Amino acid sequence: MMNEANTAVLVIDDEEMVRDNIEDILVPRGQTEEQDNISNAANILFDGPKPLLAPRARNIPVFTVHKAANGMEGLKRVREALEKGQPYAVIFLDMRMPGWSGLETAIEIRKYDIKAEIIFITAYSDRSIDEIVEQAGQNVGYHCKPYAPEEVIQLATKAVTDYNKLRNLEKLMESISSIGLSKNQLKSLLQNILEQLANSLETDMALIGKLDNEFAYEKILSIGALEEKINLDELVLRVKDIKLEKDEVIQIDELVMARMDDYSVFAVLKKQEKLKTEKMYLLKLFVQNAAQAIRNAELNEKLIQNEKLSAVGQVIGMVMHDLRSPIKNIQLITTLMREEGNGSNLVDLIDQSAEQASEIFDDFLDFINHTPVSKLPVNLNKIADEAITQAEGSEGRAAINIIKNISENLVVPGDESKLRRTIVNLVNNAVEALRDNHVPNATINISAAISEHQVILTIADNGPGIAPEIITTLFEPFVTKNKTKGTGLGLAIAKQYIVAHGGKITVTNNNGAVFTVTLPL
Repeated sequence: MMNEANTAVLVIDDEEMVRDNIEDILVPRGQTEEQDNISNAANILFDGPKPLLAPRARNIPVFTVHKAANGMEGLKRVREALEKGQPYAVIFLDMRMPGWSGLETAIEIRKYDIKAEIIFITAYSDRSIDEIVEQAGQNVGYHCKPYAPEEVIQLATKAVTDYNKLRNLEKLMESISSIGLSKNQLKSLLQNILEQLANSLETDMALIGKLDNEFAYEKILSIGALEEKINLDELVLRVKDIKLEKDEVIQIDELVMARMDDYSVFAVLKKQEKLKTEKMYLLKLFVQNAAQAIRNAELNEKLIQNEKLSAVGQVIGMVMHDLRSPIKNIQLITTLMREEGNGSNLVDLIDQSAEQASEIFDDFLDFINHTPVSKLPVNLNKIADEAITQAEGSEGRAAINIIKNISENLVVPGDESKLRRTIVNLVNNAVEALRDNHVPNATINISAAISEHQVILTIADNGPGIAPEIITTLFEPFVTKNKTKGTGLGLAIAKQYIVAHGGKITVTNNNGAVFTVTLPL
């Protein structure tokens, strides 16, 4: 495995003796391994003397060393290596040289190669490590002459290891955008990569989140106690005020942030130090590929959902064809009962139930086919009352107090059937949650108010609320948890109806689940 890694080393020093010495340390001019084995076998067979020098440890990389006598020649070698696709992993660089100094050479090299590990070796310590890092990047080392051979080997081995570890991380980040994974599988992979990236950034706290166009925040994953340390609401406001270009990575104090379309990644550094090119490059690479991978996973799940919905739609179509006649017969029977003088409130209820059953089938097919809504004036108070009446037959309803606070004359433009179905669905879900969790003093509040040319309808309960692991995907098809009944389509249908009206539906937890429906007037 070591031989497959990049172990190319460049030594830039104006003293030939130093260049040759480092080369001899990293690439010994002794016998080959095959010759060593033959000699050892001969010594054993013929009782010869043991070698004076111990064999080199097997975990030390097999280095390839090139040399340059000054900064300009070193830069030329770096550029040639990059053009061949064989960049140097490590560059040993003398600080004081004629012409370009070591630091000036490093600055020039960084214009072409931000990834190589640079190690300054010098007899003069007239530059602080902070100054060097500030100008040459964080992936640099500093060692004073004189040096022992073991120190050079250790420096080169560590630098090669660090270099290849980051290159492997880089390849992993580049690959995630092209592989097909489910969202759960992808989150596990991103968690692993984020931990490695945070380690590279020397922080134990990082978070990747999603910001939509209205700057609503959705957490994707995190490590450490970042959410306890920073105020996410304040963070979102800071992001909102920043003109951040696509693919750009910026640093504000101890906060590093990158954004691509709807996705943002944040890292909190241990110190307020400026991230250099290599670290910024890795962070940018991560957020770009993570965003693409998340989008791919979302598209993949959407395709699976559409396939499921298509199959369900075909089944519903066949079922509806078979049930349409019996439902029509129910309404025909109630008409005959009235003609024979047997009309009553019960007959009216049977008639209404048959009509609602037919509407449910029609609404579901509209959901499958994305049929546009037809808007007429709808009395919101009236359909809320009808939704409450429909809930009367639900198991456990008698133990639940439903409080309605809607003006009798509140009218909105919309499709009455679809708006009623939405309210029915939300009320029934609340009833089920309160019943299944045996909530004492169970209460459902239904209220509506006008605000800025919109009607805001709220349906809240005092139950356990929505499970955190599904609250961000609650309105997607087939999302459900701990429900013995239901298809997982109710809230997806409700959302499509509301969006088709030009409105939106959201959910939060506040001493129970709170669903908010906003409809334009």
